Amino acid sequence: MKKTILVSSFDLAIGGVERSLIGLLDSIDYNKYSVDLLLFKQEGEFMPFIPKGPTLLPEIPAYTTFRKSITNVLKDRQYPIGLGRILAKYTSTVQGKLLKVPEPGYLTIQYGWDFTSPLLPKMKKEYDAAIGFLWPHHFTGSKVKAKKKIGWIHTDYSNIHVNKKADERVWNKLDHIVAVSDECSKTFIHEFPFLKEKTSVIENILSPAFVREQAGLFVPSEIKRSEGKTIFVSVGRLTHAKGFDEAARACRLLVDEGLDIEWHIVGYGPLENELKQLITDLKLEDRFFLLGKKVNPYPYIKACDIYVQPSRYEGKAVTVREAQILGKPIVITDFPTAKSQVIDSFDGKITSNGAVGIAMGIKQMIHDKKLRDLLIANLQSMNYENTSELNKLYELIES
Repeated sequence: MKKTILVSSFDLAIGGVERSLIGLLDSIDYNKYSVDLLLFKQEGEFMPFIPKGPTLLPEIPAYTTFRKSITNVLKDRQYPIGLGRILAKYTSTVQGKLLKVPEPGYLTIQYGWDFTSPLLPKMKKEYDAAIGFLWPHHFTGSKVKAKKKIGWIHTDYSNIHVNKKADERVWNKLDHIVAVSDECSKTFIHEFPFLKEKTSVIENILSPAFVREQAGLFVPSEIKRSEGKTIFVSVGRLTHAKGFDEAARACRLLVDEGLDIEWHIVGYGPLENELKQLITDLKLEDRFFLLGKKVNPYPYIKACDIYVQPSRYEGKAVTVREAQILGKPIVITDFPTAKSQVIDSFDGKITSNGAVGIAMGIKQMIHDKKLRDLLIANLQSMNYENTSELNKLYELIES
């Protein structure tokens, strides 16, 4: 008899977490496991990439509300859930102001689940294992019957602002907690030391062959090469965490020093208008470009000279590994989990945070050809195939 697994997540919009979910689903041994996939909302550009192995379950109307605005929730006559969402928004806004939280969005999401969870239906089917792939894990903890309950962590927990006591109650309902890197695990355990025995590391599963194949599908028309010009690319959601505002300021510093550069940002998100205004204020319209949402970011990474990850914090940036697979020299800021992604001066350059640090790291990479050649040679010698990480998941399920 095959063991049964339920994997749940929010949707398949473009993002690193969603790409790693596709990687996981693509690698599971379906001869041994029967997998149901529940997406709270069946939408997103990565929907066509769902492999044949899992069974995609129908949407459950109450859970689709987490990917809808409050206005649309009320239009759908989900009045109690809408009221819970309004209360969550109000509570998180007030707390965010009192605590001077730069991103109250995490609190809003958390309270949205806390206040509406009693209204949400439970799954009828019982599973051998239930995997919640995206925080928060109220659904896996309270709405599924399973012999093993597993929740993923994709971010640096020390840098997100949530109600830790409320979150602790949810984590306690899980049997295993999976972090995507050693550093991600350490920051989580620092917050919840009593959960250390439950916590393990399973890296994001990526296929180098797939990344290289996708990277060769087209040549980006937006990136124009010319002699002496250095092209940077960064990929990620336009959020505070990704640090693209600091990237723009670093770009201004480099241009002021006379460097012939272009910086292309692949991604979308809530700070798009702010970044556009910043680009205008810095007079970088011909140097710093927001390319928007791209289903396939790999040709853009392939087209660059240097890949830059200017984040304030990360769990483990999938895009950095993708750039490594494509053999690109990498400049990455020294956020707490950076050393789990890059070995400084071996397969990338870790530079200090902020615009000045980013500019200094990039300048060194531009001027030091010997360093660039060394990084490229080391990257090309590495094997980034990591489907063996799945064995760790199998052990959690079978133990």
